[in-house]
Amino acid sequence: GSKPEELLATNEYGFSAPSVTPDGKWLAYHGTKTNRDIWVLPLEGEHKPRPLLQEPFGESAPAFSPDGRWMAYVSDESGQFEVYVRPFPSLDGKWRISTEGGEGPLWNPNGRELVYRSGDRMMAVDVASQPTFTPGKPKMIFQGPYEPDPTGGRPNYDVSRDGQRFLMMKTAEQQSADLTQINVVLNWFEELKQKVPVK
Repeated sequence: GSKPEELLATNEYGFSAPSVTPDGKWLAYHGTKTNRDIWVLPLEGEHKPRPLLQEPFGESAPAFSPDGRWMAYVSDESGQFEVYVRPFPSLDGKWRISTEGGEGPLWNPNGRELVYRSGDRMMAVDVASQPTFTPGKPKMIFQGPYEPDPTGGRPNYDVSRDGQRFLMMKTAEQQSADLTQINVVLNWFEELKQKVPVK
């Protein structure tokens, strides 16, 4: 709230699944009105959107790596949604990350792992970026009937800052089925003081 809000772009090309580089200089998103191409918007100087990936197939869900040197995204060029990585901003190289379908890529904040969803499975791939980008093999880290993103492609989950926990959405049916009792905690502040003494 240190300065007034500023209009960065209009919805001329559609706007979904934005990701910002760590240095705050670029915003990437997929244009929902342009065959799901990926666009970038400079956040410094003139805010003029321009296409970054315009290919015959649909690309979506851009996600910048923690160092800003790589961009993960989803493409249907193989006939199904898969996760890919390219260097940013040059795009001179491309690595397919997922092997059996993938959507909603996010980087582990440590920059050494990329996670994505494949159906009801949460997958992880170890990655090395020095001296060149080298992805490992995908491995399932857990599985569950969590709420899929209704638009497809973009993540509707998040990874904790330490990279050890996930925030997932359950379906409404799961939530109502899980609500079999209500627990009421009394004097919780006193219990908290016992467990975490104030020094």
